[in-house]
Amino acid sequence: MREFEKIELYNVNNGERFSTYIIKAARGSGAISLNGAAARKAHVGDLLIICTYSPVSDTEVDNWKPRVVLLGESNRISAIKD
Repeated sequence: MREFEKIELYNVNNGERFSTYIIKAARGSGAISLNGAAARKAHVGDLLIICTYSPVSDTEVDNWKPRVVLLGESNRISAIKD
């Protein structure tokens, strides 16, 4: 994930779906925050699914698999599923 990259968010708690972009936080902070209009779509403690997308060429598509990163306590990586 990169600063200014467009992302899709799905709020598991209230069903909200919205787009926003990444603003860099301090490395290692575990901060996930919503600013501006996006801040009205979720509350602290809500479970969010954050989706990013990548172009895949015709030669890569047959072997391409999504990566799912699960976060646990303090937004630290608890598992990566390829």
